[in-house]
Amino acid sequence: QIQLVDSGGGLVQAGGSLRLSCVASGRTFSGYKMGWFRQAPGKEREFVARIIWSGGSTYYADSVKGRFTISRDNAKNTVYLQMNSLKPEDTAVYYCAAAYGQDYRYWGQGTQVTVSS
Repeated sequence: QIQLVDSGGGLVQAGGSLRLSCVASGRTFSGYKMGWFRQAPGKEREFVARIIWSGGSTYYADSVKGRFTISRDNAKNTVYLQMNSLKPEDTAVYYCAAAYGQDYRYWGQGTQVTVSS
């Protein structure tokens, strides 16, 4: 049973930084892609970034490119999202997710990020 536990959210002022973590368990994740998504109040969930577990190829939404960095630590089975230069519009619940193929089937419980102006 795959389990994802995400953490690291909090309250930060605009321009600040946070690092989110997603600890993955239940199997080896070689061949998986790991993603971060977010959902703001009243809005649909949106893609933020993803990384291919093997090889480390990354991809970002235009809205976070240059400010956020996704990475993984194989030894710790953990995926990170380093978020710099945060803006109030980054306020959302952030979720990590795992996919083998196209669809993200496994999701973390979410962690709240609030950016004050």
